[in-house]
Amino acid sequence: MSSQISKKSESTLVHSILTPLKVTTQTVVEMKQSGEKISMLTAYDFTMARIVDTAGIDILLVGDSASNVMAGNDTTVPITLEHMIYHTQCVVRGVDRALVIADMPFMSYQVTPKEALTNAGRLMKEAGAHAVKLEGGRTITDTVKKIIDAGIPVMGHLGLTPQSIYQFGTYKVRAKDRTEADQLIEDALKLQEAGVFALVLEKIPSVLAAKVTKQLQIPTIGIGAGQGCDGQVLVVHDMLGMNKHFSPRFLRRYADVELVMTQAVQQYIEDVKNKDFPNENEQYA
Repeated sequence: MSSQISKKSESTLVHSILTPLKVTTQTVVEMKQSGEKISMLTAYDFTMARIVDTAGIDILLVGDSASNVMAGNDTTVPITLEHMIYHTQCVVRGVDRALVIADMPFMSYQVTPKEALTNAGRLMKEAGAHAVKLEGGRTITDTVKKIIDAGIPVMGHLGLTPQSIYQFGTYKVRAKDRTEADQLIEDALKLQEAGVFALVLEKIPSVLAAKVTKQLQIPTIGIGAGQGCDGQVLVVHDMLGMNKHFSPRFLRRYADVELVMTQAVQQYIEDVKNKDFPNENEQYA
């Protein structure tokens, strides 16, 4: 191998050789077992999904955060199952390698396990999702079991659960006190027993997240939960710097796409106004 290849390039090459072409639920479990960290980002449309998948992401989450990012709502509560089916369809069309997980939106699984199974089935059958994600602990284990028994993989979600924002009343860090922390650990174990293949831990103390991760055989994916998790997830628009109005402590911006887009649009406007666009090479005879 050429000495000119950087260590980062070597790492990427080794990763592409060792990582299966198609990521599955079993793949991410094996990644935990081998100590390989799991990368996960959100996506809501074909173009973004294609770019992020080509870059080599392990998991794409079609999050109900589309309610905020794509629709401009204050919470995730308004988004419907039909919306999630549409966004998932768009993402699946842009993916060759990543595992695609679809969030089950508010009130699509809380009423009865039977209704939850029907709705999960629609996300798999109509939208093409590879798995679904549900928020909650012990209160949804029967629902989780019913969905899994039907052959649909489920990812869990504990800690700050945005669908319950009106119950919590705040987006502050969860499980800081002993009682809630103990309940979270118990919920995590119950979800594992119910059959979930992975678990998102959102906005909880890093020490607690590391403790949960060590106790579980399934991988944990953290967002605002520290380095001790088996993987990490961010909203792609936040990570790319397309949303400057959201700046939680856990967010690292890897680009300033908002600035790049603003400058590009301003240059386009200037070129149009100055009759510089289109030029002779950009029009037909």
